[in-house]
This record gives sequence, C-alpha cells and structure tokens, in this order.
Amino acid sequence: MDLDLTAPTASLASAVADVTRLLPTRVIEPVLTGIVLRGDAEGVTLSGTDRERGIRLWAPTLCHVDGEVLVPAKPLAETLRTVDTPEIRLVVEGSRLAVRTPQARFALPLLDLDTHPGVPAPPARLGVVAGGALRAALAPVAAAASRDDALPVFTGVRIASEGDRLVLMASDRFRLATARLPWRPVDTTPIDVLLPANTLAEILRRIPDGAEVGLHADEDRAALTWERSGLITALLATPFPSTDRLLSVTPDTTAWVEADVLAGAVRRALPYTGPHGLISLEVGDAELRVRGVDSQTGESEEMVKAVVDGGRPTRRFQARNLADGLKAFAGEQVRLAVPDIDRRGTVLTGEARRDEVELTYLVAPSRGGGH
Repeated sequence: MDLDLTAPTASLASAVADVTRLLPTRVIEPVLTGIVLRGDAEGVTLSGTDRERGIRLWAPTLCHVDGEVLVPAKPLAETLRTVDTPEIRLVVEGSRLAVRTPQARFALPLLDLDTHPGVPAPPARLGVVAGGALRAALAPVAAAASRDDALPVFTGVRIASEGDRLVLMASDRFRLATARLPWRPVDTTPIDVLLPANTLAEILRRIPDGAEVGLHADEDRAALTWERSGLITALLATPFPSTDRLLSVTPDTTAWVEADVLAGAVRRALPYTGPHGLISLEVGDAELRVRGVDSQTGESEEMVKAVVDGGRPTRRFQARNLADGLKAFAGEQVRLAVPDIDRRGTVLTGEARRDEVELTYLVAPSRGGGH
C-alpha cells in the first residue's frame, strides 16, 4: 500500500471529522471504524461505512504518490484537529501512515484494506436540486424531527416529489416542518423516501451552495451526490403519516411580525417558563404579548409589534418549539395563522424567497404541563 500527499490542514481535518462522525464507535467488525483514504491527481477521497450508511467526501490535496489506505478514523481525526500547521503531510512508512508536520510525526497502523466492504454505488439518479436551496430547506426540516429512536417514523425526513417540486417533511409530534423547493426530475419516476434526519443534518454543511445535488433512490436505499462526494443510507421502513389535515387550517387570526424580534422575546422569556418550558402568546390589536410565568423565578411580559387581522386569542406553546420555528424564518417577516380551535396547531409561513423555498412550520399548542 502506497500513499503520499500534502494537504491544507483545515480542509482535510474538517472532511475527516465529518466522515468519522458517521462511523460506529463500537462494532462487532472493527474494520468499520476505519476510514479509507484514496489519493490521486484530483485530490483525496475519504470514505467510510457502517453498512447502513456510507459516506464519501473529497478534499483538495497535492498527491505525490497515488494510493489507497485504511486507517483508524478516530485517531486520525483527533490528530488533525489538534495540529496547528497550515499544511500537513500524510505518507505511508512501512506498516504505518505517518502524519507529519515540520516539528512532529504521528503514526497510525495500516488496517487490512481488503477486509473493508467499501461504500456501495448509489442507486439510479431520479433528479437534481440546487445545493443552496436544499440546504435552506433541509436544515429547519431535519431539526424538527424527533431524537427518540423508539418512534423511528418521527426520526426521519420524508422526501417526496410532486411534479417539478420536491417536498421535505419531518415532525416530532409536537411540531411539523415542511419545505417545498424546485427540482429537475430525470424522468417521470417519482421519489418518496424516509431518510434518517440526524444523518442528513450531519452532512448538510458539506454541500456547497453552488453545487448540483443528485437524488438517488430505490426500494431499500437513497443517496445524495454532489461534485466528488456523496452520502448513501438505508431507508427507514415506516411510512410517514399523512399531514394534510394538520396543515389545511382556516385561521381565525393572522399576525405578521418580524421573526427575529419575536424570537428574541421568546428567548428572553425562557427563564420564566417554569419546569415545563411554557409561554403564552396573546394576540392584541397591534401587537403580540409574550408571557412567561413561574412560581419560582417570577414572570415576564414583552410586547412585539404585529399586523393583526381577526380575533384576539391566547395560545400556550413549548417555548423552545416556537423559538425553533421562528429561527427557520430568520431575517424575514413571518405570518402566524392561528385557528379558532385551541387544539389545532399554529402555522408559520414566510415571505417569497429568491431560492424559491417555501417553508411551513406548525407548532402544536400546549394545554397543560409538558406537551
């Protein structure tokens, strides 16, 4: 096995760290804790898999000797993270991969590359979406998914096509985020898959704004590919529940407000939301009143200017759920559509955007302690 390359430390460390985060730390097959480095004239490709997910990331390097090696991922990531030189050299020396700086040498054992399963090729490509629009849509949607593995359907992001629009959707049962964005399908084959939200969130920042992202899927797997990089993952088998009834709300009251201003008021109320983290949102004639009350810490009240139409209801929310919903509309005016039935969720929508991403965020009301 041969490999000799010089790379900018920061970009290589970032790519290695992102691959490592998606690899298992405790497995029956120790080879799966390794990272494959393949260097050639175009740079270095870093890849790894846990058999459920596979990732391949590209980083710029000057490759002196082409080659491919397998080394323990975590020690390599930790070493690169702590090195403070602008460039670093990786070179095979006997049975070790040496990580060299002008002042230091670190040596990692070479693992048996032949025993590594490799990252499988993605399924057929079904369409293409702009990287910047996908990032803008996927970030708030993935954040709305549950972290509770006991309910796997709510840990995923549903990605489905509707003609020339792609629809992303996720929920943790107490909030629901959906985003619609343009895409270019390859043919008439639709896409409708449920992917792990945490996996998508981990890889999101690696997608450049100017990249075209390919969407691939078959009955068992789905993949995102861009430039020389990609992510492939097994699908979550559970079907995502229908949400049409939740979003088809005829509001009794609407209020337009600066999302950042209202989010700031909600954050400032957090110390006064009690053990269950609840706030009250009262609709006034030309303002929204954010209230927090706790018998131990006291109470807060802040008014935020708004353009109001309709009734004057009061709703209680989990403060952090409302704050997360408003964060998705940072820098925008947001419309709150409040239904006349207090058991129905309040729907947040924003202004028309240049990237044509249409975001909708539903926050369920709280009627008592907790959710």
